[in-house]
Amino acid sequence: MSDVAAIQNLVTKQAALKQEIAKIIVGQDEVINQIVLSIFAGGHALLVGVPGLAKTLMVNTISQALGLDFKRIQFTPDLMPSDILGSEILDENRQFKFLKGPIFSNIVLADEINRTPPKTQAALLEAMQEKAVTIAGHHHKLALPYFVLATQNPIEQEGTYPLPEAQLDRFMFAIKLDYPTFAEEVQVVKSTTADTKVTVNPLFTAQEITDFQHLIRRIPVADNVIEYAVTLVNKTRPGNPLSNDYVKTYLDWGAGPRASQNLILAAKTNAALKGKFSPDIEDVQAVATGILRHRIIKNYKADAEGITEEMIIQKLF
Repeated sequence: MSDVAAIQNLVTKQAALKQEIAKIIVGQDEVINQIVLSIFAGGHALLVGVPGLAKTLMVNTISQALGLDFKRIQFTPDLMPSDILGSEILDENRQFKFLKGPIFSNIVLADEINRTPPKTQAALLEAMQEKAVTIAGHHHKLALPYFVLATQNPIEQEGTYPLPEAQLDRFMFAIKLDYPTFAEEVQVVKSTTADTKVTVNPLFTAQEITDFQHLIRRIPVADNVIEYAVTLVNKTRPGNPLSNDYVKTYLDWGAGPRASQNLILAAKTNAALKGKFSPDIEDVQAVATGILRHRIIKNYKADAEGITEEMIIQKLF
């Protein structure tokens, strides 16, 4: 199949995917769109929202519709790295046997990731970056495609361990979930309190998703679009000549080079999902908030004046 036909096939299948997800999930179109973007771009996503907004259900539904293996890890203060990665045990022949942990899956939902100490959070780092884990000196490759979708509660900070910047940077998107509208909530209550069972049909194979990821990497990008993305990221750095007074006033730290890479990958994916054969500046702007939100660090002045990351990112355009 030619790349042109493959992009048209991706557009068709993505529309069908969203219809499948809509059988279970009401509204949250922008959130679903960003999760789908990160999956086809080969990135990870962090979902930030208060309890009860169907974060877990959403990830479960998406993994069913994608036809991928899915595992959920509930992060708690007493969770150990071996609970995630797996451990070696002695079998009946007194030989060491490796029992795989839940990280060996296509989609891993790290539920309430900030509830566990840094030692356990770090168990995800190698898997997220290298798509492999090292246990007892042995290197284990993870099955592809591989995604970590983590959730975080922004309100309850007691007994939590904030994610270090190095780990936050490994998430392509930080996605904010908000309350549903009144009409959506009515629909949610109707559908979840009735005795009906909805089946989500798998639409993809793991190989198809991997092929689409390679297709997106082959999409050409004009130099001016790459330069725009890199300029946007440079503007977030207070010490950079390109940054404006607003950034210098309200930011302590800006985004690193991984933000520039992710902006282009996500812009390519955004263009492909719309049936375009090359991204433009509008595609970069469409994905910029989710990609930069967790990579910029506000100062005390921004907090005191109620300045949000979103307001700062909008000023960059």
